[in-house]
Amino acid sequence: MALSTTAVDLNRGSSNVSKILPKEISSEIWAKALEESAIMRLARRVNMPGTGVTIPMITADAAAAWVAESTEKAVSEASLDGKVMTPYKLAVIEIFSNEFRRDLPAVYAELARRLPNSIGKKFDETVFAGVAPGSGFDVLTSSTAVNIQDTTGSKTVYKNLVTVLSTVAATDAELTGWAISPKADAILLDAVDTSGRPIFIPNATDTRAIGSLLGSPVVRTRRAYKQGGDNDVLGFAGDWSQAAWGMVNDISFSISEEATINDGSKDIHLWQRNCFAIRVEAELAFACMNSSAFVKLTGTATGTTN
Repeated sequence: MALSTTAVDLNRGSSNVSKILPKEISSEIWAKALEESAIMRLARRVNMPGTGVTIPMITADAAAAWVAESTEKAVSEASLDGKVMTPYKLAVIEIFSNEFRRDLPAVYAELARRLPNSIGKKFDETVFAGVAPGSGFDVLTSSTAVNIQDTTGSKTVYKNLVTVLSTVAATDAELTGWAISPKADAILLDAVDTSGRPIFIPNATDTRAIGSLLGSPVVRTRRAYKQGGDNDVLGFAGDWSQAAWGMVNDISFSISEEATINDGSKDIHLWQRNCFAIRVEAELAFACMNSSAFVKLTGTATGTTN
């Protein structure tokens, strides 16, 4: 078999594997994954075992009743249910050349930037617009859609947002947060009142002031966007107290100089190529106790990706 001359690695580095990653790299990767993921920032975290967990849900409270003097008091019980939450593994392997190791800061910066991004990105993409990796893992793709764009020329963006709020409230839930894409951001910044004044910013030069909408915090993320047929998905809003995400332990990483990596089309022998590989993985889960407590924000299809 002829030797492959095709490079498979990133370039530049040092020679001592033990110096590639500082001890703090795991917590740094974890912090950046949290920063990258809108889901992780909006929903609450649940610590869970590798076998999953059942989250208790109170479906109805005990009900009090008026009683007459000396008569027996009413007896009532709360109703409970359980939501199964199952973790699935999310992983990525990245290959570097030994030459790349000579520049430790470059390796660290590349890891800190790319690897946690891939974990947070894929997790959000799956929950917002993807297919669940298996049972016990919820996604928000079937959420009720509300068009927030002003399609009539009658300054309706604000009214559309109120419709989002009322749609969530109709399910006996409370809107606690927004995850919006840059395209949704542009629609909001362009919204004006009947006098032509911007609604969501204090002045024309402060274009990044939308920190909240209708009293609830805003998280910006490209992952909340998906190009559609008649309408694009521009973001999500809902009662994030009704959602939870879980992770088994923390994000883990492993380094190898001698493994053989299968990239889907060929085997890559690390020792033969003077390379090393870093594997980052996490076992993640997402559960939504009340799917109707979330709204999918939509707008007229643009025909372009975000």
